[in-house]
Amino acid sequence: MTTQPPPHPDHIFDRELIAESLDRLANSYRPRTQPVPESPSLMLPDSLPETGIGDSAALDTLAPAVLDASAQLHHPGYFAHMDPPTPAITWAASLWQVATNQNLLHPDAAPAARSLTEKVVNWLAPSFGMSGGHFVPGSTIANLTALWAARQLKQVTRIAASEKSHLSIRKSAEILGLKYIALPTNSRHEMDISGLTQLDRTALVLTAGTVATGIIDPLIRPDDAAWVHVDAAWSGPLRLTDRFTHCLDGIDTADSVGFSAHKWLYQPKGSALVLFRNSDAAHDALSYGGGYLATPNIGLLGSTPAAAVPLAAMLLSWGRTGLVQRIESDMTKADQLAQLIESD
Repeated sequence: MTTQPPPHPDHIFDRELIAESLDRLANSYRPRTQPVPESPSLMLPDSLPETGIGDSAALDTLAPAVLDASAQLHHPGYFAHMDPPTPAITWAASLWQVATNQNLLHPDAAPAARSLTEKVVNWLAPSFGMSGGHFVPGSTIANLTALWAARQLKQVTRIAASEKSHLSIRKSAEILGLKYIALPTNSRHEMDISGLTQLDRTALVLTAGTVATGIIDPLIRPDDAAWVHVDAAWSGPLRLTDRFTHCLDGIDTADSVGFSAHKWLYQPKGSALVLFRNSDAAHDALSYGGGYLATPNIGLLGSTPAAAVPLAAMLLSWGRTGLVQRIESDMTKADQLAQLIESD
């Protein structure tokens, strides 16, 4: 029997180092009484260090900026932007993800990670009336991927979206070489498509939750639209609830849907999904082969992290019921805030 050489010291499991990092995280996690500094000072050298300072010293150096000066998203008084705190189960699973460093590009090297990813997509896609899809780093890439599929499958020549749609839609039009049409909104800030004609070569983007006000466009598919995409970056998980699923009625008539798991599924940054009503056709249109690839590469990304690992862990831990409880609790808080504003 051949004796295997020991792993390189850099790759040996260092329980003490991980424990040290967890201790630092725990100490920084106590709610603060002051906001984070707007211009934190980084005690780092101006140029790339020639010699290393060691693992513990590196953590010592980075902790003031990475931990102590980071916004505490979990703080009861935190109020800003669309960045949710991540639950502890995602931290534990993310450690596994980083340690194993699986690349979904290669089925021979990451078969379990690929299977897990497909399983999570299959858990979520039916709630949107979609047949499948894949993970992407964010809704900007989800929107671009969906509109790329529209160009490839339906030969669309233009993209129409609300004037209040996310800037990624306009970016996508420029990248894809398509004409961009910004449609006006009505008094409720919903997109008005009454003046839009000849949709047979148009990809129509409906926004389910605008950035500034959270408005959901009427999710009504025009009969003559070549392609309909719903940007549900924030609101998408409402479809998993019973109480609020009606807010996205009509989303199942779309050709594609994108949403960010790192928003209302409480995931670490870099986790989103693009879903398709006919995922086989979309993936075929977005597939590229190469001499070194065992299977075609689908979509924009080459090397792809196993972002489904922390999401799968959370969904298994909470179940649909636990997730829905948290989403509905968020909606209750939003109602309470609205009442406070109206009564002021």
